[in-house]
Formats: sequence, structure tokens, C-alpha cells
Amino acid sequence: MVPSDGSAPLARAYAACRALARSHYENFPVASRLLPPSMRPHVAAVYAFARVADDMADLGCAPAAERQSALAAWQRRLHDAVDRPPIDDPAAGRDDLMLGALAHSIRELDLPLELFDDLISAFGQDTTTDRYASWAGIFDYCRRSANPVGRLVLRIAGYRNQALDRSSDAVCTALQLTNFWQDFGLDWRAGRLYVPREVQDACGAREADLSEGRLTPAWAEAIACCVEVTRRQFDDGRAVCQAIGGRLGLELRATWVGGVLILDRVARGRADLLRIRPVLAKTDAPRLLWRAMRWKGAA
Repeated sequence: MVPSDGSAPLARAYAACRALARSHYENFPVASRLLPPSMRPHVAAVYAFARVADDMADLGCAPAAERQSALAAWQRRLHDAVDRPPIDDPAAGRDDLMLGALAHSIRELDLPLELFDDLISAFGQDTTTDRYASWAGIFDYCRRSANPVGRLVLRIAGYRNQALDRSSDAVCTALQLTNFWQDFGLDWRAGRLYVPREVQDACGAREADLSEGRLTPAWAEAIACCVEVTRRQFDDGRAVCQAIGGRLGLELRATWVGGVLILDRVARGRADLLRIRPVLAKTDAPRLLWRAMRWKGAA
């Protein structure tokens, strides 16, 4: 179902968002086809905006200042799109179409612009920050990089509840952290390390060992500590999965179950994370859906 004001350009705008989301399906919500049809175009518009911003932040060897300038321009274009009349140019390019669709969603559903600003802030931080001293810095990054997406999904579904927001934040933070540990080897080779320095120091883990290709017992212990912090975030996020029923509730529970399953595989394979990236397989889908449907306490 595509939101429409009767104009072909608006239908094309949402179609552009849907096409981009499908082209990067591995990064789209774990069970996005479970979403209510009325939500899908709006979620795809949010995803398209974030996907383009993420690509800008990862512009190869471009200087950080250049990437930050591109992100700032993308942010301004969204604000401008929200303030101007609905898109009506049949010759509009892909980016203008996607911004027009998202601006329509923002106006129709009263989505907070500051959540999109938070996303841009986090992407900008990615261009300059590749180490974190403490959990405080990691959680602040998650607050802007992951948590806005969960809050936007809730608002697209019509939920505006602080308790649900807090629980959603916990799930989104847990998913972001899980992705850090899942991508430990990939990130290290790209020059990034998300295990906080305070955890490294407490476990006696040394970057020099990683440089020599050795994931030592100290590093395995550090990752185990990170896994436990992440599990607590998943536990804190159970409430939003239990409180929401219908297709969205099933989507949330499937996403939660999938995240925990990847975290379990990180924990078991932590000694090999430099060379093996734990993932979900297509064969995991039936188990994920079964666990989501059998969730105790679901609405």
C-alpha cells in the first residue's frame, strides 16, 4: 500500500524508497515483510534516507570534512523538503523523490525531525571516531545511530509512549552493539574498534595482538564482557516486544529473537571473530518465526 495524495510523483517517490530498501535487503528489518502493509512505505522512506546518509559517511578515502559537508547538505535538503509543498515534478531525480516521500511521511504522521538530525549526527561521528574510551561514549552513539529508528517505527505505527520508547531504545542499542561484535573482524580491518578502552584495560587486551592477527584469551574475555552488557540491553527491551500485538508485535519479536541468536553465536565463536563473522542463515527463519509466535507474555 503506497500513501498517495492522488499524484503520480508521490507514488513514484515511495517506489524509489522501496527500490532502494529492496536493493539492500540484508540491512532492512529482520522480518520486514511482517510489517503491516500501511507501515511499509513509511519505513522504507526512513530507511532510504538513512541508507543514503550512511553511504555518504563511507565515501571511501574522501576527507572527513568532505563527507561531513555532504551529510549536512543531505540534512538541509530534508528540512527544505518538509517545508515546501508536496513533490510534483515528473522529472525529479531519485534523491529528490526519496526526500519527497519522507517529507510526506513526516508531515502526515508528525514524525519528529530531531530524530533524523540525530541520525545525521551519528553518521558524521563515524567519519572521525574509530575508538571509544568508555561505555558512556558507546551508548551516546547508539542513542543517535540506532535508537531513533525504533522510535520512528513506533510513531509510524501510532505509538507515542515514553515507556515504550525506553524499551525500544534498549532493543535498538542491543542490536547496534550486537552488530559491533558480529563485525569485530571486519571493523578491525577497516581501522575501527568498538570494544571500549575501559573494557580492554580491565581484561588486559592489547591492540598489538590484533595487529598481529591474534585474538588472545584477553580479547575473548573482553568480548564476553561486551556480550553480557548487550544481553542486559536485550532483556530491558523485552517490554516493547510484549506490549505490542498484531503484525508489528510479531516483527519486533522476530527482530529481538534474531538479534539474540546472533549474539549467542558471537559468544560461542568469540575466539575466531577476527576471521569468522557470525550470521543468520535462511534455515534460521522458521526457528525465528516459531520463537516469535510462541513468545510468552505477548499482547
